[in-house]
Amino acid sequence: MTLPIPSLRTLLFRLHWALGLTAGLVLALMGLTGALMSYEEAMTAFANRDRLEVTPGARTALSPATLAARIDAQAGGRIANVLTLSDDPRASVHVRFARDPETRARPPAAYADPYDGTLLGPVRLEGAFTTVRDLHRWLLLPGGSKGWGRTITGACTLALLAFLGTGLYLRWPRIHRWRIWLKPALSRPGRPRWWSLHAVVGTWLLPVYLVIALSGLTWSYPSFKDGATRLLAGAPDAGKPARPAGSKAAGRPVDAGADGGAAVDRAWADFRARTGDAAGTAVLTLPGADTKAIRIRWLPKGVDAPSARNEERYDPLTGALLASERATDAPLGRRLLDNILEVHRGRFFGDLVALLFCLAALAMPGFAATGLTLYALRRRAGARRRAVEPKASAGAVRAV
Repeated sequence: MTLPIPSLRTLLFRLHWALGLTAGLVLALMGLTGALMSYEEAMTAFANRDRLEVTPGARTALSPATLAARIDAQAGGRIANVLTLSDDPRASVHVRFARDPETRARPPAAYADPYDGTLLGPVRLEGAFTTVRDLHRWLLLPGGSKGWGRTITGACTLALLAFLGTGLYLRWPRIHRWRIWLKPALSRPGRPRWWSLHAVVGTWLLPVYLVIALSGLTWSYPSFKDGATRLLAGAPDAGKPARPAGSKAAGRPVDAGADGGAAVDRAWADFRARTGDAAGTAVLTLPGADTKAIRIRWLPKGVDAPSARNEERYDPLTGALLASERATDAPLGRRLLDNILEVHRGRFFGDLVALLFCLAALAMPGFAATGLTLYALRRRAGARRRAVEPKASAGAVRAV
């Protein structure tokens, strides 16, 4: 006796619900944590609103090197690594510290007064969001980015692509009417209502989940990232301006507190002269053990879109300009790669799309819940059907 061969539709249906009972639960957790991280900056700013502003008065802002030196003197052995400076005279400075050379852990960030270097306090909620981020990326499992957690979340991201493909195939309508395709039939009772809600919302959000999954895979699989780089930007370093000849000091880690301090101030003065009043927020990365050049990434004044971010790189010993990149000069593929986190969160495409991405992430637990409901209802219906069949067979025998 030969077993019947299931159809392709049956196989894909079983794959869909099998993944839903396993990877779907992990994706629900990743969706919740991803939605939280979508507005991390806004929530952090609200929690630290009393430390975001200072009173400038008649004071003059310190140069970056002097500011970093004063912060270091108060930081108890921590070394300022990244300063976020604003064109707003009332804005405090966001300070990130270099990683511990032994543990490789990064100390908590803090705020500082740009006029005297006084530390205003640590960044509230930073630890909470660090935990949320680790939960999102590797489920807080031992080993971090090199453990099983990253393998599991990467596999679940692949499962999300499988959900999109199998779900689209399974719900492809025999009759192509937009009402069937795009409008949920909430008036239908029981399982058809849940299926319609599950399928139609999934259809609407399919492009969003496709972007989330493809961008997320760049962190899970280096080979996928290399392929995406070649597809979008050609060679891995395509689109990056070449360093000027004679910049042999580039790449040497130096201490910004020594001669590098003068180089930092020269680089900052050159940056201010080159950009004038055009620059708004500027993120200044100081040279050190982890950073081999002075890097300034900045947004134009009044602009908050990550896709508009520009970058200048300076020699860490002389403060001479090495490279200048403008977002308007870079091709779209290069800008997508350089802002892959913002693409993943939807912020690259604007505030409305970012909100849509956040809602899509929040909907992931809903897909898990409706999928489990459909599975339970299907199992219950199957049990009832099997219970009725013997009675029907017995009645037919008695009738004969």
